[in-house]
Amino acid sequence: MIVVTGATGNVGRALVGVLAADGRPVTATSRGITEADVPPGAIAKPADLIEVDTLRPLFEGARALFLQSGGASAHRLDARAVAEAAKSAGIEHIVLLSSQGVATRPESGSHGGIAAAIEDAVRESGVDWTILRPGGFASNTFAWAEPVRTRRAVAAPFGDVGLPVIDPLDIAEVAAAALLGDGHDGQTYELTGPEPTTPRQRAEVIGAALGEPVAFVEQTRGEARAEMLRFMPEDVVDTTLAILGEPTEGERRVSPDVRRVLGREPRPFADWVVRNVGAFR
Repeated sequence: MIVVTGATGNVGRALVGVLAADGRPVTATSRGITEADVPPGAIAKPADLIEVDTLRPLFEGARALFLQSGGASAHRLDARAVAEAAKSAGIEHIVLLSSQGVATRPESGSHGGIAAAIEDAVRESGVDWTILRPGGFASNTFAWAEPVRTRRAVAAPFGDVGLPVIDPLDIAEVAAAALLGDGHDGQTYELTGPEPTTPRQRAEVIGAALGEPVAFVEQTRGEARAEMLRFMPEDVVDTTLAILGEPTEGERRVSPDVRRVLGREPRPFADWVVRNVGAFR
């Protein structure tokens, strides 16, 4: 049995689908998960990653764990307690979804420091481990769905700054390979898309998939910051804007690790758009 936490998120949901399609026994968990959230063959069991005692029954009899690092609640995750519960239950391998920010933004608590502490807890657990460090997700583009649907327009800052965003399905397939295959113990994989794309280019790709143009309106940094502060903490906003506007060399770099693990190139942004175009119609 493989336990997948964060199973209703962009990566976790895709991973459950990959494992179930391969006929692997998988328990999918998140706080509000139901059987309607999982494909045939998978088991849905609600649990709270922040409440370790809710996870213990799910770990019993499991061989491996996909650990989502808590997302917006990462600062509340007791990763050492989760790893200890996994080890006590007999889990032999943890695949951790971490963040590229551990390497590129170590000074940032929100993007680097918290994720680094979670990584340390997993490495020191005594359980075999693999760490995944993705960059920006293609699925962050869902934030544009409403304005594209209603106005065929999007607004974003730094319209011509490119980053190699990654398809969550690629992250899921790398996670599945690490959970099921040999040679991944003790590995840290940086995961990116195949090439940098800019916000302006991504709007054009969405328009092409829809068959009609999507206008791109470039925001100032101040306009973007004011908008983001409505739903994100200030430190997260400022680090995010720094990544989007002044990415480091590491954040601009196209990593070979998807090809290294899967034996193929990462999916381009256009593939993600085609699979999810219904959200923008």
